[in-house]
Amino acid sequence: MKKAIYPGSFDPVTLGHIDVIERASKLFDHLIIGVLNNSAKTPLFSIEERVKMLQEVTKDLPNVEVKSFGGLTVDFAKQCGANAVVRGLRAITDFEYELQIAQLNRVIDHEVDTVFLTTNLKYAYLSSSSVKEVAAYGGDISQFVTPYVEEEVHKKYKGKIKGKE
Repeated sequence: MKKAIYPGSFDPVTLGHIDVIERASKLFDHLIIGVLNNSAKTPLFSIEERVKMLQEVTKDLPNVEVKSFGGLTVDFAKQCGANAVVRGLRAITDFEYELQIAQLNRVIDHEVDTVFLTTNLKYAYLSSSSVKEVAAYGGDISQFVTPYVEEEVHKKYKGKIKGKE
């Protein structure tokens, strides 16, 4: 069985993430989305909320599972029995950063490979940070996330729209 992980913070999950998830789910028998609990960041959504959102948006993909994790990605891959890490690339800057991480992971565990999927061009500009920025100012995020995620983001910003306090 070909098993891979797709790690990230997914704060929140965007249509770009979902595109990578759908495509990776066709390449691997089992795809585990690893929601990173990164203590260096202050997320908009809790780890539990991010896991729940990802479970909701991937419920129609039977070979996709969502788990949270902390620590090294290669350790998470090993715990899951995966030998591949999926990463999405939007631009050259992503590639430079992701290549370094992939090489480091390969040194730590030579049995874990990284598979890069280039982002669909219609999502090349999209990031979770940009979705949060637009939402924080009351902007329309419906082109960037699913209706379910849009609703969850708006709940977080309800009564806290920047420039309208």
